[in-house]
Amino acid sequence: MIWILLGLGLLFFSKIVAGQAAIVGYTPSASPCPDGTSLVRLAGTTNQTLSPNEASYISSRKSDVLVGAWKSYLSNVQSTNVALPSYVSAILSGGNSSSSYPTLGIATSGGGYRASIFGAGVLNAIDGRNSTSTQAGTGGLLQAASYLAGLSGGSWLVGSLAQANFPTLPDLIFGTGTGSNDSFESGWLAQYDVLTPNNNTAEDSLYVAELITEIQGKKAAGFPVTITDIWARALSRHFVNGTTPDNFASNATAHGAGVLFSQIAGLSSFTSYQMPFPIIVTDSVANSENKSDIINGDVVPQGNPIYEINVFEMGSYDPVLAAFIPTKYLGSQNNSVCVTGFDQVSFVEGTSSELFNAYNVTLAALLNSTVGPIIEALNSSTPEPGIELDVSLYPNPFFGVANQTYIDTNQEYLSLVDGGEDGEVIPIQPLLVKARGVDVILAIDATSDVDNFSEGSSLIAAQNRSSHFPSAYAFPPVPTSIPGFTSQNLSTHPTFFGCNETSSPLLIYLANGGPPPGQPALTNTSTSQLAYQPTQLQAMLDQVFTIATQGYTNATSSKDPEWAGCLACAVVDRARARMGTARSGVCADCFTRYCWNVNNSQSESSNSSGRRNGAAGSSLGAAVLTAIAGLLMLF
Repeated sequence: MIWILLGLGLLFFSKIVAGQAAIVGYTPSASPCPDGTSLVRLAGTTNQTLSPNEASYISSRKSDVLVGAWKSYLSNVQSTNVALPSYVSAILSGGNSSSSYPTLGIATSGGGYRASIFGAGVLNAIDGRNSTSTQAGTGGLLQAASYLAGLSGGSWLVGSLAQANFPTLPDLIFGTGTGSNDSFESGWLAQYDVLTPNNNTAEDSLYVAELITEIQGKKAAGFPVTITDIWARALSRHFVNGTTPDNFASNATAHGAGVLFSQIAGLSSFTSYQMPFPIIVTDSVANSENKSDIINGDVVPQGNPIYEINVFEMGSYDPVLAAFIPTKYLGSQNNSVCVTGFDQVSFVEGTSSELFNAYNVTLAALLNSTVGPIIEALNSSTPEPGIELDVSLYPNPFFGVANQTYIDTNQEYLSLVDGGEDGEVIPIQPLLVKARGVDVILAIDATSDVDNFSEGSSLIAAQNRSSHFPSAYAFPPVPTSIPGFTSQNLSTHPTFFGCNETSSPLLIYLANGGPPPGQPALTNTSTSQLAYQPTQLQAMLDQVFTIATQGYTNATSSKDPEWAGCLACAVVDRARARMGTARSGVCADCFTRYCWNVNNSQSESSNSSGRRNGAAGSSLGAAVLTAIAGLLMLF
């Protein structure tokens, strides 16, 4: 270990000046708060309230954008010649007033790069800017969504899409090459591995040393740095503006350091309300958590607060907290000194995909694990006694909050981790917040349940977690075990949950449950795969397009010709119910075809064998940690 640390020290001294742009950009700063600043907003434990900024954004989006968006989407559905009931056309055309429009939320799951790609493929299939999607009758639904939530690998997608000013999905992934300030010029640069981009031992060791160097300014400013900061700087090269193939290896550029999540509010697609409201989800761990509430081999108890980070606020609607801080002041702890620059987009993405704590069963186990060397290197190069290095650390603005059920009330720092560590790998919880009034949720699932395909574990966890907070969240019934999903093939085609409920949103479940009939499996890549060549990316996106637009398939049909209409029927169903109108025509047939009937689940087994191992399916895999450790061993 001594020679590792000596090597690190020499590299730090040689690179500290060269990496100055990233160091400065990644370093938060503190100054007196503006007069009248109130750091914490109480959101209400029974009658929840949105922040004024979010409420204003959603209201303006509905009046200025969604009227036209829903009409365009309706036109695309009608172009497929499906005979829609009159009530569908009336709702989507605004014939029943704009107040009767559905409120749609989209949740895209974790699962590393696989989840980013699968989620992007689905968003592309519902993007009205994609002519192929409009021809399929699914295009335009993205433009009509009010909310877009991401977690872990899904946070890479949502975060990069939002900070890049909401480009088309091909431009986001592959780049525009235009070099304009509002473009994501070079895309995800997925051909470069996140941690070993050079495929050269010596160069990759220097690359990791550079990542460690770039976080030193944050430490010098008095903030704890952890393994998440290193991970964030690596992710920044792919999912934040500022890196191109020409400068990827350069340490003279900021590589996205200084691009803040709160700055999304100033982008043209946001100020014109063109962007669905973006939300990133993360879990928390705490010294006083109830570990008996951990189920199915997960890491985080389901009763722990789920935190969300949106453009305006960070906090939790869980009634154990129900409080928020302005995102632009993340890192602050009182109303007199306000920190800015803490809400780095890369750090938010890194927080949502932070899985390193899963290996910390005991200190000995942690140090002997694949992540051990990086923890020891951080301890030696950036000594911080008493600081936990295998989580994301946020100065706790809710310290001493009056709600004594809040487990973090006495913690100086919030310890935040991968948003799927409680098993809910699809970020559904923010879309269940009653104040948001979401009618229908498109749940995109790329979790690794069986052979890197999805088999419903995240919905099971979401159902279980919602039962902890029945006064705050309502979730539709779903099968209680993976065999309940597999026995009815609920993951191999779109499935509607909650068709006969009125108290919860309708759930449209679109899973990475297998390839289309007659096609090879392309979308079940390992979570630990952190590099994709353009040809593989495109092949996966093409297959996801088919999955998202084919509907129900069987041995005699490769596509449901009425799927576009069925999707529209599901989207408007809660609005239909408010009208007091019965389902009819193709919609009645669609709901017979796609709805899960709780009474048909008798074959379901309570045995959840096949469940993924803990939260490993939601973000990094063991191979990634091995890669980090291996690189550090080179120093």
